[in-house]
Amino acid sequence: MFTSNKHAVHSPYPDRLKEILTIASASESREWLSFWPIINMTGTPLWKLPGLARQLGIAHISIKDESTRSPLGSFKALGAPIALLRLIMRRWPEHNLSAQDLFAGRHRELLAHFTVISATDGNHGKALAAAAQAIGCGCVIVIHANVNAERELAIARYGARIVRTTGNYDQSVEEAARLAMENGWNVVSDTSYDGYEDVPRDVMQGYSTIAAEVIEQSNSLPDECAFTHVFVQGGVGGLAAGVVGHLWEFHQLRRPRFVVVEPEQADCLYQSAAAGQLRKATGSVDSLMAGLACGEASPLAWKILGPGADYFMTIDDTAAIQAMQVAAAGNAADPPLVVGESGAAGLAGLITLLQHPLGKAEAGLGPQSRVLLISTEGATAPSVYETCVGETAKSVLARQIEWLRVSRDTR
Repeated sequence: MFTSNKHAVHSPYPDRLKEILTIASASESREWLSFWPIINMTGTPLWKLPGLARQLGIAHISIKDESTRSPLGSFKALGAPIALLRLIMRRWPEHNLSAQDLFAGRHRELLAHFTVISATDGNHGKALAAAAQAIGCGCVIVIHANVNAERELAIARYGARIVRTTGNYDQSVEEAARLAMENGWNVVSDTSYDGYEDVPRDVMQGYSTIAAEVIEQSNSLPDECAFTHVFVQGGVGGLAAGVVGHLWEFHQLRRPRFVVVEPEQADCLYQSAAAGQLRKATGSVDSLMAGLACGEASPLAWKILGPGADYFMTIDDTAAIQAMQVAAAGNAADPPLVVGESGAAGLAGLITLLQHPLGKAEAGLGPQSRVLLISTEGATAPSVYETCVGETAKSVLARQIEWLRVSRDTR
């Protein structure tokens, strides 16, 4: 399904949104992240895919590869650590804590009895657990029934206590809130709710690092965006809001068109756009795209997406699998890429939309279109990836290395 957002505005970045997200706050978050040794802040690759662009009949495709951001394997490494840092700094303002000292573990004694908790489909919880381990505080992660054992183990490796609950992601969010209240723990969630906005705002500021790097890597100027369209994953909306807000503020009236993509069975953002106000998903919420399997959008993220996103669409799991396979295959012009289930949503959305003439025309996609995609994760569940692609991530990466060698030799 595809819909235009009738409430999108094409105006300068509104002052009211600067209270949520600004380039200045994102820059500070980016600086702080540079003090975490496990994270790559030199910039993840922005791959060009000219072969696929020709095949699809558009001018240009670039894909931002967040699989190389850190050993965590996803973009979530940018959000949870920033939210945790800011939460701790707000708790102990008198200590003048710095990001550098916190990431170095110099305040473990102060934080010995400080515990954070969050619900997760996998990647956010893993990032929070890793950051908590580095900083020296306790961490509890709530996972729901559909989170597989492989993702659970990956979180536990970073020292978090795992609580498994029945139901879906939204019910695990409720359980995390209940446990936090009962035990005096602190929720670090990427979705907002009534009375809880500071932490999700901080998460989105961390995610804006992706947009900042894209601007630099593509040599974009405020009045000359390198891209006509940006396809970005939905979920609760935090990533999409971080990307939309940053690029909107930077380019102002010259901003690209934004297409938000989510699973058809977790269509909370699509339904919200159709209704002009927040709505819950109409499907089962369970999806192969585990990181996007959310039944309710973040109200804070919607404050940006409501006026800032131009189109919303849904895709099925089969489209995501096919996009994973397309990325992994590569060709003479394009490198083979390890793109996970949720990471493939943008590419799947682009391919799907180009196959529907009415939606394609409505979105303004054509021979002159220059599209940005974001691969939000690599093979964060290796066995699931291998089942979907028919090849291990290690094998795909080996072919990528060979492709790079051949490309260098033929220049």
